[in-house]
Amino acid sequence: MPKKNPPAKSSEPKNQVFTLTVDIGGTGIKAQTLSPDGKPINDRVRIPTPKSATPGNVLAVIRKLAGEGAKFSRVSAGFPGVVKDGVVYTAPNLGKGWNGFDLAGALQKRLGRPARVANDADVQGLGSVTGKGIELVLTLGTGVGSVIFVDGHRIHLEVGHHPFHKGKTYEDELGARALKKKGKKRWNKMLAEAIEDTQRMFNYDRLYLGGGNTKYIKFKLPGNVSTVSNLNGLLGGIKLWE
Repeated sequence: MPKKNPPAKSSEPKNQVFTLTVDIGGTGIKAQTLSPDGKPINDRVRIPTPKSATPGNVLAVIRKLAGEGAKFSRVSAGFPGVVKDGVVYTAPNLGKGWNGFDLAGALQKRLGRPARVANDADVQGLGSVTGKGIELVLTLGTGVGSVIFVDGHRIHLEVGHHPFHKGKTYEDELGARALKKKGKKRWNKMLAEAIEDTQRMFNYDRLYLGGGNTKYIKFKLPGNVSTVSNLNGLLGGIKLWE
């Protein structure tokens, strides 16, 4: 009998787990599929957030994004609001119907894959921190997101809605509306004050500033403060499963 050749080896490792990472924002919803080591399998795709950003409308966008990318084994999503065990409790910059909405369960049902959901700042932090000391993350986008890590242990915060300046909150002074209404000079002044205030409040070792509006920062940041790429919010989606 002729000797059979061994079966050809697949170019992909067996049981490779690919993660569809979704970043839900007030102005855009982004998605990308990543390999276990964080390498993109496809280009990042983006669709503007619906004006009526209800759960049904947002899920429809995510389903469309999922269909345009590579195959995936699981789903991670960052959401701009308070999230506990995959359930949304607040969504100040989106539409109605989110309070008590099981977003993780809905994603799993719509996409047919296991899903995990956390606050978007939490997810970006997971993709940014070193895991050593006290590390604070603030995201500057439509609103202001926040999370603190103590030796890698994540604690969600709502600094954005905390009193900050003359009766106004951090989000009132640093959110997208404030940037548009009061201009970049005033926004930068408020950000510099916020950096000093949060340093006194948390005594952090590192502060990471994320979100699309970091591109408007015009002053020199302190040595323990740095900006991080929005892509970290997608990379953090892998960490959400660890």
